[in-house]
Amino acid sequence: MNRDDSAPCSPPPSASPPSPPQVPPSPRHPPPLPPSSPSAALTPPPRQGRLNCAGAMVDVSKWPLFSLLSTEELATVRQACVFGTSANEVIYITHGNEVFGFGLNSSSCLGTGDSLSTIVPKKLDFLRGKKVVSLSYGSGPHVLLATDDGQLFAWGHNGYSQMGNGTTNQGMSPVLVTANLQNKKVREVACGSHHSMALTHDGEVFAWGYNNCGQIGSGSTANQPYPRKVTGCLQGKSAVAITCGQTSSMAVIDNGEVYGWGYNGNGQLGIGNNGNQLTPCRLTALQGLCIQQIVSGYGHCLALTDEGLLYAWGANTYGQLGTGNKSNHLSPVQIMADKERIVEVAACHSTHTSAAKTQSGQVYMWGQCRGQSIVMPHLTHFINTDDVFACFATPSVMWRLMSMEHDDFLTVAEALRKEFDSPETADLKFSVEGKCIHVHKAVLKIRCEHFRSMFRSQWTEDQQDVIEIGQFSYPVYRSFLQFLYTDTVDLPPEDAIGLLDLATSYCENRLKRLCQQIIKRGITVENAFTLLSAAIRYDAEDLEVFCFRFCVNHLTQVTQTGAFWQVDGGMLKEFISKASRCGAFKN
Repeated sequence: MNRDDSAPCSPPPSASPPSPPQVPPSPRHPPPLPPSSPSAALTPPPRQGRLNCAGAMVDVSKWPLFSLLSTEELATVRQACVFGTSANEVIYITHGNEVFGFGLNSSSCLGTGDSLSTIVPKKLDFLRGKKVVSLSYGSGPHVLLATDDGQLFAWGHNGYSQMGNGTTNQGMSPVLVTANLQNKKVREVACGSHHSMALTHDGEVFAWGYNNCGQIGSGSTANQPYPRKVTGCLQGKSAVAITCGQTSSMAVIDNGEVYGWGYNGNGQLGIGNNGNQLTPCRLTALQGLCIQQIVSGYGHCLALTDEGLLYAWGANTYGQLGTGNKSNHLSPVQIMADKERIVEVAACHSTHTSAAKTQSGQVYMWGQCRGQSIVMPHLTHFINTDDVFACFATPSVMWRLMSMEHDDFLTVAEALRKEFDSPETADLKFSVEGKCIHVHKAVLKIRCEHFRSMFRSQWTEDQQDVIEIGQFSYPVYRSFLQFLYTDTVDLPPEDAIGLLDLATSYCENRLKRLCQQIIKRGITVENAFTLLSAAIRYDAEDLEVFCFRFCVNHLTQVTQTGAFWQVDGGMLKEFISKASRCGAFKN
């Protein structure tokens, strides 16, 4: 068994995780000397769950579950989280602050009031109108959610009181957690496998739930049924960030210091040994560094300094530390020192995957990636760290609550689509069957060689900006121009024949292929011979073969249609001859 998979907090509570031997820091990556004058204070980082995409919108369709939502439903999504042992659960929040859940619903983790799975989103009425600022999930799973007014809600698996309501009863619907939090406002939540943490606006850290390895920080290993303030070395200090591994807990305070407690069998606390800690312990190896962001994987941690330096420690069975080998590290070691400034790191307690984003927007991944162990940061083509988890993490969960804040910005493709047939911005009109289609010369010249040649050789600025079209019908010509703006075609098969003619005349090969696809998908006994005639006329060989086979396979019905007897005699004779050679008329 891999050390990462020892699952120290998994039931039953008596399970005792093995303690691997100490592994010294890798000589290939010695930690650099800390700067002589660290920052005196640390500006609190954005709340967990807030996503700054730097202009790049996250594509939630990379998570298969979102294919269950219609285009209209997707447009309403403001925040979302995919979670669960198989990434089979989704909770999302709309722009109207309504919360929905759908998926497998293990341990009633969707909060829908029952334990039934659903592929249809169900509304969590108890949370209606609540603006969510932080959400996290455990392995049960249980779910924690914090709202902008500082309230804390919990639901799902509760075998170890990780909901914080004093019971071990499963939570089928969200409950408001108030014990020991009166007059406190929660700003961030974090979940381990079966324990929970909350960070308040005044910098206090609370923990509760499963505590077999000291992950609650109470000084004992007794489970904690209610939120309990974490004190010890954190007493009198103001925390700005929290994170949980499977059975470990970490906190960053406002001067950039890092503290950890709980399970440490793989060195995930970064304190230089592999002994569990029942109370917070400072990571002295990071002295002189000001940590800006910290994230935890299943058994490893990544920390980002305010100067863009990245440190890693803990379990490394899958190369998730990015050190070039698979040796655990009991103390922080710098990685990616040869890369440009790092601005974001990503990890999740339910995976062994790591990711980072640089100042110029490059995204790297390493660790367990679709079953492969990548031991060095690998440059990807992604534009955000979230895509790494969608495409390569196991399970393909979201490492944070994602925000799809829609604004007025349009991509080039969206802007072109919007401006098609717009009289306000057009500088050219086509008149077809007495109807006008408004377009832009520049777009036509860029997108179509036919128009590029026409405008170059025939067009002058003093010509009237209206072009009469008599060769094609209005639906066909409009669809062609719209294709130049959108790369899509939406026509019935019968009209697609005319568009196929146009595409052949204008040498638009991609459009020709699209037309052939539309015709193939729309072929029927009634129109089969008409489509075959068009395929022959426009020299579409692949389509001709397809239509011919369809006609032969449905010969009796096709020969009874009007289209069959309306074709010219030469084509009819050729079809009968060819069909005969294929054995179509044999009994």
